[in-house]
Amino acid sequence: MKEKSRLSIPRESKRSIRPNYDPETLGRLSERFARFIGTARFLVYMTVFVVSWVIWNAIGPSEFRFDEYPFIFLTLLLSLQASYAAPLILLAQNRQADRDRVTSQEDRSRDERNLAVTEYMVRELAAMRKDLVEEIKKLQESSGTKPESNSK
Repeated sequence: MKEKSRLSIPRESKRSIRPNYDPETLGRLSERFARFIGTARFLVYMTVFVVSWVIWNAIGPSEFRFDEYPFIFLTLLLSLQASYAAPLILLAQNRQADRDRVTSQEDRSRDERNLAVTEYMVRELAAMRKDLVEEIKKLQESSGTKPESNSK
């Protein structure tokens, strides 16, 4: 008789051709990359890189020029950089949206708790005020003084 698989014993992981990656690590990397791309430092680095490339390939020694005037290789490199940057930026934005959603839910629940506490305290104060007014009336009646009519 074939023995059933037991839940207390973990199955061995199946080997796969696909690479294993940690989504959290990739997410953190994409956030760092997106944060770097959004800085003035990155813009300066890219500007220096592109200007150097163009100057070298436009007026540099002709035997050392590797990308002549239409700068096809430069265009290819910039397109490659953009093709990787766009999905990484989107991934970082999705992670930020998830964090914002969680923060919003926490804020909403905290606001609801604060509102409930405030409403409770208002009810308690109203009850205490009512009891206080009754006690004052009793004291005034027992002492024989006339109660004032401006109590609300």
